[in-house]
Amino acid sequence: MSGTNSPEAVKKLLENMQSDLRALSLECKKKFPPVKEAAESGIIKVKTIAARNTEILAALKENSSEVVQPFLMGCGTKEPKITQLCLAAIQRLMSHEVVSETAAGNIINMLWQLMENSLEELKLLQTVLVLLTTNTVVHDEALSKAIVLCFRLHFTKDNITNNTAAATVRQVVTVVFERMVAEDERHRDIIEQPVLVQGNSNRRCVSTLKPCAKDAYMLFQDLCQLVNADAPYWLVGMTEMTRTFGLELLESVLNDFPQVFLQVTECEIFLSLLVKFLDADKPQWLRAVAVESIHRLCVQPQLLRSFCQSYDMKQHSTKVFRDIVNALGSFIQSLFLVPPTGNPATTNQAGNNNSGGPVSTPANSGMLGIGGGVTLLPAFEYRGTWIPILTITVQGSAKATYLEMLDKVEPPTIPEGYAMSVAFHCLLDLVRGITSMIEGELGEVETECQTTTEAASSPTQSSERQESQSTSDQMDKEIVSRAVWEEMVNACWCGLLAALSLLLDASTDEAATENILKAELTMAALCGRLGLVTSRDAFITAICKGSLPPHYALTVLNTTTAATLSNKSYSIQGQSVMMISPSSESHQQVVAVGQPLAVQPQGTVMLTSKNIQCMRTLLNLAHCHGAVLGTSWQLVLATLQHLVWILGLKPSSGGALKPGRAVEGPSTVLTTAVMTDLPVISNILSRLFESSQYLDDVSLHHLINALCSLSLEAMDMAYGNNKEPSLFAVAKLLETGLVNMHRIEILWRPLTGHLLEVCQHPNSRMREWGAEALTSLIKAGLTFSHDPPLSQNQRLQLLLLNPLKEMSSINHPDIRLKQLECVLQILQSQGDSLGPGWPLVLGVMGAIRNDQGESLIRTAFQCLQLVVTDFLPTMPCTCLQIVVDVAGSFGLHNQELNISLTSIGLLWNISDYFFQRGETIEKELNKEEAAQQKQAEEKGVVLNRPFHPAPPFDCLWLCLYAKLGELCVDPRPAVRKSAGQTLFSTIGAHGTLLQHSTWHTVIWKVLFHLLDRVRESSTTADKEKIESGGGNILIHHSRDTAEKQWAETWVLTLAGVARIFNTRRYLLQPLGDFSRAWDVLLDHIQSAALSKNNEVSLAALKSFQEILQIVSPVRDSDKPETPPAVNVPVPVLLGSISGPGLSRPFVRTDSIGEKLGRYNSSEPPIVTDELEDLNLWWAAWNTWYRIGSESTKPPVTFDKLTFIPSQPFLTALTQIFPALYQHIKAGFSMGDLQKLGVTLHSAVSVPISSDASPFILPSYTEAVLTSLQEAVLTALDVLQKAICVGPENMQIMYPAIFDQLLAFVEFSCKPPQYGQLETKHIANAKYNQIQLFAPAEWVALNYVPFAERSLEVVVDLYQKTACHKAVVNEKVLQNIIKTLRVPLSLKYSCPSESTWKLAVSSLLKVLSIGLPVARQHASSGKFDSMWPELANTFEDFLFTKSIPPDNLSIQEFQRNESIDVEVVQLISTEILPYANFIPKEFVGQIMTMLNKGSIHSQSSSFTEAEIDIRLREEFSKMCFETLLQFSFSNKVTTPQEGYISRMALSVLLKRSQDVLHRYIEDERLSGKCPLPRQQVTEIIFVLKAVSTLIDSLKKTQPENVDGNTWAQVIALYPTLVECITCSSAEVCSALKEALVPFKDFMQPPASKVQNGES
Repeated sequence: MSGTNSPEAVKKLLENMQSDLRALSLECKKKFPPVKEAAESGIIKVKTIAARNTEILAALKENSSEVVQPFLMGCGTKEPKITQLCLAAIQRLMSHEVVSETAAGNIINMLWQLMENSLEELKLLQTVLVLLTTNTVVHDEALSKAIVLCFRLHFTKDNITNNTAAATVRQVVTVVFERMVAEDERHRDIIEQPVLVQGNSNRRCVSTLKPCAKDAYMLFQDLCQLVNADAPYWLVGMTEMTRTFGLELLESVLNDFPQVFLQVTECEIFLSLLVKFLDADKPQWLRAVAVESIHRLCVQPQLLRSFCQSYDMKQHSTKVFRDIVNALGSFIQSLFLVPPTGNPATTNQAGNNNSGGPVSTPANSGMLGIGGGVTLLPAFEYRGTWIPILTITVQGSAKATYLEMLDKVEPPTIPEGYAMSVAFHCLLDLVRGITSMIEGELGEVETECQTTTEAASSPTQSSERQESQSTSDQMDKEIVSRAVWEEMVNACWCGLLAALSLLLDASTDEAATENILKAELTMAALCGRLGLVTSRDAFITAICKGSLPPHYALTVLNTTTAATLSNKSYSIQGQSVMMISPSSESHQQVVAVGQPLAVQPQGTVMLTSKNIQCMRTLLNLAHCHGAVLGTSWQLVLATLQHLVWILGLKPSSGGALKPGRAVEGPSTVLTTAVMTDLPVISNILSRLFESSQYLDDVSLHHLINALCSLSLEAMDMAYGNNKEPSLFAVAKLLETGLVNMHRIEILWRPLTGHLLEVCQHPNSRMREWGAEALTSLIKAGLTFSHDPPLSQNQRLQLLLLNPLKEMSSINHPDIRLKQLECVLQILQSQGDSLGPGWPLVLGVMGAIRNDQGESLIRTAFQCLQLVVTDFLPTMPCTCLQIVVDVAGSFGLHNQELNISLTSIGLLWNISDYFFQRGETIEKELNKEEAAQQKQAEEKGVVLNRPFHPAPPFDCLWLCLYAKLGELCVDPRPAVRKSAGQTLFSTIGAHGTLLQHSTWHTVIWKVLFHLLDRVRESSTTADKEKIESGGGNILIHHSRDTAEKQWAETWVLTLAGVARIFNTRRYLLQPLGDFSRAWDVLLDHIQSAALSKNNEVSLAALKSFQEILQIVSPVRDSDKPETPPAVNVPVPVLLGSISGPGLSRPFVRTDSIGEKLGRYNSSEPPIVTDELEDLNLWWAAWNTWYRIGSESTKPPVTFDKLTFIPSQPFLTALTQIFPALYQHIKAGFSMGDLQKLGVTLHSAVSVPISSDASPFILPSYTEAVLTSLQEAVLTALDVLQKAICVGPENMQIMYPAIFDQLLAFVEFSCKPPQYGQLETKHIANAKYNQIQLFAPAEWVALNYVPFAERSLEVVVDLYQKTACHKAVVNEKVLQNIIKTLRVPLSLKYSCPSESTWKLAVSSLLKVLSIGLPVARQHASSGKFDSMWPELANTFEDFLFTKSIPPDNLSIQEFQRNESIDVEVVQLISTEILPYANFIPKEFVGQIMTMLNKGSIHSQSSSFTEAEIDIRLREEFSKMCFETLLQFSFSNKVTTPQEGYISRMALSVLLKRSQDVLHRYIEDERLSGKCPLPRQQVTEIIFVLKAVSTLIDSLKKTQPENVDGNTWAQVIALYPTLVECITCSSAEVCSALKEALVPFKDFMQPPASKVQNGES
C-alpha cells in the first residue's frame, strides 16, 4: 500500500490519469462528442484537485465519481477499443484505492451492462477482481451484483471465460471471507453494545453484523440456498447454478475459514443445507456425500459440542446439532420406507416380499453362494426392505470415499447399503463420542469436587477464604458445563432413539444388534447420570421393548414416557420423523415359547435370540448402572418379570429364581440354547439384586419402590382367580432385603409394609410367598450380626419384630400358620435373647382368635408351652403379665378342650414359677415401676395399670387370679371346674406372698366378682336337656342341662371362697371392711342356698357350716402343727359342735403356715373386736333365718317342675343352728325364737319326692325319725338346755318352746299341709325307678314317730318346768291338754295306734305333775280355762266316737280298757278328792261322765260271741264305784255338791227302771225268738249296776243318803221280780245277783209303810 501512497506514485498517477483522459478525448472526438467533452472537463478537474489539496489521494477519492465519469461514459460507447482503454484506466484508479463507494457502485453497474452485452468478458472479470481485492468499499448490493456478474460469466458458452469466471468466483468468495476476518481483527478490542434483536423474518436478520461480516453471511446463505436449488436472497440476478460448484465453494469456505464458522452464523445455514441433502428426493450420490460429511462431524465430539453451544443453546438460532441427529434418523427411516430406485435388487425383493407371505429372503439378495454353502450377510431388514451392512471404516474415524470424487463431473454409482452403513456408523460414533466426552468431563468434575470437599473439610485458617473462592468458581464452571451436557443430550436423544430403535428392530446381525444395544445402554446410563429422567426412561423402554416379544401387552412400557415417543412425530424443521413401531415380522430364530403374564389366559408368545440379547443388555444395565436408574427401575423390573415368567423361572428359597416346572401346563418350550442360558440368566438376576448392596440409599429406595409397585400389579392380576401369580417381585424383594441386612433399617418399613399387603392377598400362592418372604427376612434380621448388636439396639430389634406382630391382623389361616411357625423358630433359635421383643412375640401368640381353626390354635399354643417351660426366667419380668394374659386367652378358646385345660395347667406352672422366684421378680418389678412412675411424673400423666395401687408383684398375682377367674365362668363345664380348682389352689398355696393390703383386692375384685358372675350365669342358665357331650359321650342325668353344669361350678366356687374365708380369717379380719365382706359372702351363701337346685343349695349350707367354724384367730406360735381336716362330713361335724366341748376354739392353720412369718412376727397379735365378732354371728343368724324362711315357704302353685327343697338341705340347715346359737345365745330374744320356730315348723312340713323316699324314709312300720326331724328336735333341745342354765330372763322362752313342740305333736294326727301341694300317703306313691325322668309324686312323711318323740320331750320338759312362772302364766298345761285332746278323741282313728296310747300316758304324767300346781294357783284363776278343756278331753277319750277295728283281739281290747280304767282312777285319786279347789262346773261334768260310764258304754258293733268281754264292765264298774263313792262321800261340804250327787243317783235309778221295763216288754213280745244281743247285754249291765248301787248305799253313812233315794231303790224290786220269766241264762244269773241284796230291806213294816208304796 505504501507504494501507491508515495509522492512519486501520486505524481505518476496524476500524469497517467491525464494521459488516459486525453487518449479518451482523442478516440471520441469524431463519434462521441459528449464523451470527449467529459474527458476534457475531467482533465481540468484532476489538475484542480492536484493544485488545491495536499492530500491528493483523499481528495481524488472524494471526487472519484466525477473523475470516473468520463471513463464510464467511454465504456458506454460499447466500442471495443474505447472500452478497453476505459477499463484499464478504471483498474488503475482502483489499484490506487481512489474509488469511493458511489464510484464503485457506478463502475459495477457499467460492468453489468457490458456483461449483458457480452463485451470484454475476460477484462470484466479482471476488473471485478481488482475492484474487490484492492479495497473494501464494495458492500451489499454492489458486492452481490459484482459476484452475480462473475457467476453469470461462469455459465457462458466460452470455455476460457467459464474457467476464468470459476476461478474469479472462487477468489471473490475467499476475498469476501478474508475481508470479514480482517474486519474482525480490526474490531477485536472494541466491546460492542449488544443490539436488541428483533424477531426473525424469512430474510435472516443481519442488522447486528458489521459490513464485511454481513456480506460474508449473505453470500454463504445464498450459496446454501443455491445448492439447495432455492432462490437466493442476496445474489439477485442469478440465472444458472450447479450444485457441485456450490458445494465446492461451500467446502472451500468451510475448509479455509473454520474459525469463522465457530462463531459465525453462516455455518448454521451450511449445516442446515447439509441436513437438507439427506432428503429422500435428493439423488443417491448427493445423499451419500452428505452422510459422509456428517460422519466427519460426528467423529469430533468437541466440534459437536461447539455447535451445540453456538447454536442450539442460543435463543434465536437454529438447533443445528439436534437437526443433524434428527436428519440422520429420518435418513435411516427413509431408506427403509422408500427403496432407492437405483438398485433393482431391492425393488425386486420388495415385490417378492409383498407377494410372498411371511418373510423369505430371496436368494439373489443377501445370500452369497460360496463354495456351495450359504452365508447370511449382516443386514437390516424391515417391512420387506433389506439393506446389507457394509464394513466401511474403523469405528471412530470418518473415511470420505465419495467426497474425494467431487472433481468428477459424473456422479458415481453407490453400492447398496453404503449410505445406511455410514449413517449407522454416524449414530454409533456420535453416541460413543458424546458419552465418552461427557462422562470424562463428569468424572473430572466429580473428582475435583471430592478433592475440594476433602480439602475444605480440614482447611487451615488462612487458606479458608481462598478455598471457598475456588469452590464457587468450580461450581460456576460445573453449572455451565452441565447446561451444555444436558443440552447436547436433550438435543440428540429423540433422534438417536428413533433411529436406534428402528435399527434394533431391523437388525439381523448379532454384532450390529450388540452395537445398537450398547449405544442405547450408554445413552440410558448417561441420561441417568445427568438426571434426565424422560430420556433415560425412553432409552430403557426401548431396550425393554426389544426384550419382549412384538406387540407384547405390557402396560408399564406403554403408559410411561414411551407413550409420548411412540405416537408422536417429532417436527424437525418442517420435516416429520415418525417413530416407527417395531415390525411384527421377526427375522430371528425363535428360542423360547411361553405363556404371557396376563390376567386373561392368552396364547403363547415366542422369544427370539434377539429378545434374549436385549434381556442381557437390560440385566447389564441394571447391574452396572443401577445407581442412576431411579424411577426407571420400574420399567426394567417389569420387563424382567415378564421375561422371567415367559421363561418359566420360579422363585426358590432366599428369593433366587430357578428354572421351574411349567406350572401352567406344557406351553413353555425352551430350546437347548436357552436351557443352557437359563442358569446364567438366573445367576445374573440374582447377582443384580445382590449388587443392590452397593447402591446408595436413594437408589436402593428406588429399587424397592419399583419392586413394590411391580408386586402390586402382580397382586392386581392375581385377584379373583387362583391361577399361578407372578412372584418375581416378592422373591426379589426378599433377595434385596437379605443382601442389605447391614442397613436394613432404611428399607425395612417399605419392604415389610408391602409384604404385609401381599400376605393379605386372596390368592393363596401369592400370600404364601408374601409370608415366606416376610418371615425369612425377620428370621434373617434377627440372626444377622448387626453393628451394634441387637442386644444393644433394642429399637432395631423391635423394628424387626414389628411386622410379625402386624401379621396378626391378617385373617388367612395359612399366613397365621407361617407367622406362628416363624415365632416357634425364633423361640428355638433366639429365645434367650429376645429381651424387649418378648411383648411382640407373646402378642402374636395371644392374637390367635377363637374362630381361626384348630391347627392354628394348636401351633400358637405349642409356642406358648415352649415359652412357659423354657423361657420364663430369660424374659423381662414386666412380660410375665403378658404371658399370664396369653395363657388365659388360650383357656378361653373353645376349639379344643384339651388346649383350654392344658392352658389352665400352664397358669398353675406360671404361678409356681412366681412363687419360687418371688423375690427376684418382685425386685425387678419394683425397679421398673419406679422408673415408669418417674417417667409419668415428668410427662405429668397418671400411671395407669390394672389393680393399682397394689405393688407390682401383687398386681402380677392379681392378673393371674383374674385370668383364672375369667376361666371359671367359661361356657364349658370342664374348663370351669379345672380353672376353679386351680384358682383356689393357687390362692391357697401362694396367697401368703401377697401384701396384706392386697387381700382386699383379692376378696373384692377377684373372689366376689367371680361369685357374682357365677351366680348370674347359674341363675340364667338354660334348662334344656343336652343330649350328648359331643361325640358319643353320654352325659349323666345329674349334668344333662346347662343349669346343672353351672350348678357344679357354683358349688365349687362358693366352697372355694368359703374355704379362703375360713383359712385366711386372720388375714382378712384386720382389713377394715371384713364385716362388709362377711355380709357379701353371706348374701352369696343365701342366694345359693335359695337357688332352685338341690346340689347348689346343699353345698351352700356346707360352705355356711364351714365359715361358721371360724373362731377368733390365734397367733402362729399357738397353732398346732397339724391342721384339723376341713372337709369333715356335715352331721359328724355338727355333732361335735353341739357336744359338750363347744367352748374349745377351732384352730386354723395354713398349708404354708411358716411363710406367714412376714405378717405375724412383725405385727402385734390380732385381738378380734368382740363386738364385731358378735355382729358377724348375728349377720350369720339373719342369713340363716332368711334361708330358712325363704326355702321352706310353700310355692303358690304347683306343677311337675315346682322346686321343693330336699331333706338333706333342710337337715343341714337345721343342723347349723345349734352351732350358730352358741354364739348368739346371749342376745337371742323371743322374736328370734319365734323366727326359729316358724323356720323349723316349715322345714318339717316339707314333703319329699317319691324318688327320694326310699333313701330318706324308714319303712312305714319302723318308728324312726328322719335326720331332719332329729335335727329339729336337737335344735330345740339345745335351746331348752341353754334356757335351763341361762339367766332368769331366758325362762320366758319355755312356753314358746312348748308351743313349738306341741305343734309338732299335732302332726301325729294331722300331718302339716305344704301350701296347696297334694301329697300322697307313702304306700300309694309310685317310686319312679324305671322312668327316670317322669315327674315325681310328693309323699307326706310319716310324722308319727316325730310327733311322739316331740310329745316325750314335752312331758320331760314339763316335768322339769311345771312350776316356772312363765309356764304357769302362759297356760302351758292347758295347751298340752288341748293338744292331747286331738289324738285322744280320735283314739282308734289315729294314724298310728301308738299315738293315743302315748297321749294317754303323757296326759297322766303331765296331770300328775300339773294338777297339784293348778290347785296351788286355784285362787289366781290362771288355770280356770284349763278345767273345761280337761273335762272335754276326758269326755272325748272315754266316750270316743271312733270304732275299734274289726281285727282287734280280746287281749288288746282288755288292755285298752285297762287304760280307760287308769284314767278313771286318776279322776278318783287326783281330782275328785280335791273338789273344793276345783270349779263346780268341772265336778258336775265329771259326775255326768262317770254316770254315763257306769251305764251305757258298750259298742254296738260287737259280735254275739264277744259281747261279754266287750262291755267294758271293768270300766263301768270303776265309773260307777267312783260315782257312788263320791256321791255319798262324807266330803260333801255344800248342799250344792250333795244335790249333784243326788241328781246323779236319781237319774241312774230312773234309767235302770226304764231299761228293765223295756226288756220285759220285748221279751214277752218276742215269744220264742231270742232278743238282740245288745239288749241282753244292756239288761245284764243294769242288773249288775243295781247290785253295785245297793252295795255302795250300804257302805255309805246312813245320814248321807237321802230317803228319796232309798224309795227309788226299793221301787225297783217289783220290776226285777217280773224279769224272772226271762229265757236267757245270763240275765237270770245277773238277776240273781241283783235280787240278793234286797234281803237287807226285809224288815217288818213300819207304821208308814203305805208311803213307800206310792
